[in-house]
Amino acid sequence: MYCLASSAFPSSHTTLLRNKLSPLLLRCNRSHQSLRLCRRNFQIRAMRAVIQRVSSSSVTVDGRIVSEIGPGLLVLIGIHESDTDADADYICRKVLNMRLFTNETTGRGWDQNVSSVNKNVSFFSQFTLYGFLKGNKPDFHVAMPPEKAKPFYASLVERFQRAYKPDAVQDGVFGAMMKVNLVNDGPVTMQLDSPQSSKNETKASTES
Repeated sequence: MYCLASSAFPSSHTTLLRNKLSPLLLRCNRSHQSLRLCRRNFQIRAMRAVIQRVSSSSVTVDGRIVSEIGPGLLVLIGIHESDTDADADYICRKVLNMRLFTNETTGRGWDQNVSSVNKNVSFFSQFTLYGFLKGNKPDFHVAMPPEKAKPFYASLVERFQRAYKPDAVQDGVFGAMMKVNLVNDGPVTMQLDSPQSSKNETKASTES
């Protein structure tokens, strides 16, 4: 293989060659970044929750309000295809114990969880939390399929109701086109993923 110094070409030829190669190199770089993003999403094997502290929230389906709360937490849940009851237990425990509220007695911030301040929780299934881009098109195939996700999500809501109190936990309509209105208090938004180590170990042992 021979390498020719740039001085072997007229400067005009060098500029022309550089102009032709630059778009190709840019496309290669973008493809590499997209591949790394895909690999990262394939490696994620967890239940995902996005928690927002709200002053109020409501959800409307077909022009009818189906869920409405005052101050509390709005929780968007993304269910991965590999999620189990262990993931649900973890998310339930962590969300209900997150200290996102101010202690009204002492004035200390980040001191109280939702049950300590007797606030409400509103749930919504959100499969788009497991979306990633293939080019410009979102792909959601790592989310749990709807026929499995619907009963799993229902059991998750029941788990929260048992762990807290039934009348303080509300949810939307699974699979429906919902309009969610909320007033984010702060704003405060947290993302929480369930642990992945046990799943990765199980996957590794299966593949071996």
